[in-house]
Amino acid sequence: MPTDEPSSRDNALNRARSFERQREAEAIKAKELIRGFIVEAAERGVEPRPLTARGYSGRWRYKTSLTGWYLKRDRTLAVGTDGEYYILSVPDGIAARFKGATVDPAQAVMEIGRGGRDGESLPLADALERRLNLGNEDF
Repeated sequence: MPTDEPSSRDNALNRARSFERQREAEAIKAKELIRGFIVEAAERGVEPRPLTARGYSGRWRYKTSLTGWYLKRDRTLAVGTDGEYYILSVPDGIAARFKGATVDPAQAVMEIGRGGRDGESLPLADALERRLNLGNEDF
């Protein structure tokens, strides 16, 4: 007998679509914050620097073609001068040791570390402000 109620599969699909729309809206807001940060960094004279990526093993750091600003002391997150958000973690490899690593942009988020251990999340706005306040000092 047909029913007008959505199936559990339909409900799951609707929730997934809603979640994806929320993530996309969040990414747009985060990109706006990053663009504002880049303008403010230029005004304050906070210089970008070459970014490196850490191998999954944690043993090696690899050069990248990116320049920007690290957002965490462990140098695993950064924003690039291109306005993108980067997770600076890559597979280990011999070629990367000699040629450097390629890091693709990640979807920007409004809260860094969300879903991680307690006390490890930080609003993106706070991370960007902290980076500005450090000036050209390293973490």
